[in-house]
Amino acid sequence: MDRLRSDSLVPPAADAAWTSNIALPDRPPSSDKAELAGHAAIHAYWYRTVFEAPALSADAQPWAVYLPYLYAGGQVWLNGRHVASIRESDETHHVRWERPHLVALPPALLQAGANTLAIRSPPSFDGAQRHMPRIRVGPDAQLRPAFERRSFWVRTTAQITVVVCMLVAAFVLGIWRWRRSEVLYGIFGAAAVLWGLRTLTFVVEVVPASNWVAWRAGYLAATGGFIIAMAIFAMRLVAGEPRAGTSTSTSTSTSTSTSTSTSTSDSKLGWARWERYRPRIELALLAYGASGPIALLVAGEDAESAINQWWTGGLMPVGAAIFVLAIVHVLRRRTPEAAIVPVALVLAVLAGVHDYAIAWDLPLARLLPADWWTQRLFLLHQGANLLLLAMGVVLATRFVRALGGLEQVNAELEQRVADRERHLAANFERLAAMQQQNAVAEERQLIMREIHDGLGSRLFTSLMRVERGALDNIQIADTLRACIGDMRLALDALTPDDHDFRTVFGNFRYRWQAQLDEAHLRSHWRVDLPDWTLTLPPQSALALLRIAQEALTNVLKHAGASQVRIALARSGDELHLEIEDDGRGWAPSRTTGGRGLQNMQTRARQLEGSLQVADRPVGTQVRLRMPLPSGWSG
Repeated sequence: MDRLRSDSLVPPAADAAWTSNIALPDRPPSSDKAELAGHAAIHAYWYRTVFEAPALSADAQPWAVYLPYLYAGGQVWLNGRHVASIRESDETHHVRWERPHLVALPPALLQAGANTLAIRSPPSFDGAQRHMPRIRVGPDAQLRPAFERRSFWVRTTAQITVVVCMLVAAFVLGIWRWRRSEVLYGIFGAAAVLWGLRTLTFVVEVVPASNWVAWRAGYLAATGGFIIAMAIFAMRLVAGEPRAGTSTSTSTSTSTSTSTSTSTSDSKLGWARWERYRPRIELALLAYGASGPIALLVAGEDAESAINQWWTGGLMPVGAAIFVLAIVHVLRRRTPEAAIVPVALVLAVLAGVHDYAIAWDLPLARLLPADWWTQRLFLLHQGANLLLLAMGVVLATRFVRALGGLEQVNAELEQRVADRERHLAANFERLAAMQQQNAVAEERQLIMREIHDGLGSRLFTSLMRVERGALDNIQIADTLRACIGDMRLALDALTPDDHDFRTVFGNFRYRWQAQLDEAHLRSHWRVDLPDWTLTLPPQSALALLRIAQEALTNVLKHAGASQVRIALARSGDELHLEIEDDGRGWAPSRTTGGRGLQNMQTRARQLEGSLQVADRPVGTQVRLRMPLPSGWSG
């Protein structure tokens, strides 16, 4: 093409001082620094070429001009007539078109034979992105596939990347918020946010001029922050993983922190020293990452080109360090999983070097095929997306592995709990059987002791008196009747299955009612117990009935009463027993000898209660108060 430096808004004349045979792509000389400083007389460039076109019929395919890129916008003219305008930067807005352009050529302006195509490349305020691509002219149907393909890779993928990065970052950072020990999750979430913000600059292509410097500073901050996040991720990944064949003492959680205990061979390699210096290295990287955006904010947009070139170039050693750390990680782990992130890191670093060489037209770019580097296709977008995907796969694999380990632990715990429950159930059954056997043995012993101490003693004493001839037949019958009463009383109190005192006392009342009636003694029974079961231990029930029996026996033998009143009631947490007659009395103040009253007091103390025996103007009153046992049920 021909090239001419001119601020004309229309194509210059054919006889102007055009420079011929300019090979595309072309990057014309930047404006002078004085011009950039004052934004005055910043010149545009015009490009001109002549192409041949056939005569087009009415139904022929329309023709178009395909521009793979035109970063600063411009104008397209055909045969001296204006065809299209691509928005240029002005005093109010700055543009940076990353998308390709497909400009339709009106059939009415297209001539059969030679046609003159002129394209205006406007001034670039930063002087960095004034490029004229290798253009293609031809039928729209032939050019559109290339246009749509580049549009997808340059713009559509950028839009998808922004959305996916922000969604993934929100999810991963949410995990990291609740699991602060998962350092790699936090780094991955920060990297996703930074890359989404950087990619956003390829989606928003028109920015107010007043915000341009801040916008570009954000771009630099996101670019440097992403690379530094990758470096920190690689360092922590290498430091936090053991060598192949070595053991680590870590928890079973998904913790990816670097607090591992590696073997002695790792210490010899200097990893302990590396851990001491790693925080300083990370701090230095973060400081360098912040220096570029701060410098741009201070210096302004005139310094953007230099800061972008040199500060971005300073990130190349960081990329090289990432490359080395990735290789070290693979060599240390020697597993397919360990190679996922390092391989992606290597590809991303190579893509970054590739893009830097093409962006600044370095000789390194000339090593690539001409058809490739002339298209100025940048690969870091795809390389970074691949890297983020690899990081996500590794973290997801760790997460799934941790869940699997947790499920295994839960399964083992459930099995242990089930085994323990079965063991406890078996022990409980054995204990219940032993308790039942002990209870039976204790009741048997209690019955035997009661028979021995009560019935046995009375029978032995009576036998001795009979042998001496001290008892007549009537007395013998009374003695035997009393012995039978003692035996029944013990059996009733000690052998009920449910220890329900209502049943025991009912049997006691039934037997004594017959004796009182036979003695022509009127009785008044008042039993005020709850309707539900009143449980008393057998020993307590027997002691209480012994007291009642002794009191009624004294009434029959000594009181000379005509009637007796028996009251049994529960009052709160106490059980009250009262026996009162209308006779001449049989209290200790009036009777001598015998151990009946003493036995009653002893049994009351066994019940942890109190017993009062008092004379009345008429008769005697026996009052027993005993606390209900803590295990009583109702």
